[in-house]
Amino acid sequence: MVEVIWTDNALEDLDEIGEYIANDSIRYAEKTVGDLFFSTEILESHPKAGPVVPELSNKSIRQLIVGNFRIVYEIMNKSRIDVLTVHRTSRIIENTMNLDDL
Repeated sequence: MVEVIWTDNALEDLDEIGEYIANDSIRYAEKTVGDLFFSTEILESHPKAGPVVPELSNKSIRQLIVGNFRIVYEIMNKSRIDVLTVHRTSRIIENTMNLDDL
């Protein structure tokens, strides 16, 4: 099985998403953040479950679409995946990540 590691950046994204949604509904914020966090469990047994991020054309950087959110992850090696960022699907990835580092 593959270990899925949430980067500090991705955890901060989850916190920000939760805080924003909590302005209207704490209960829905908790559900949304939980759904996003646990949706990556599929990657433990199926690392290539998500398609390649089209803007990057890098086979190691993939995404899961969960509702209105995009979870971008990188396959580091056969035993490790890093979740890089989480954001709304309507946002442009270049505004979320420094593409020069990838």
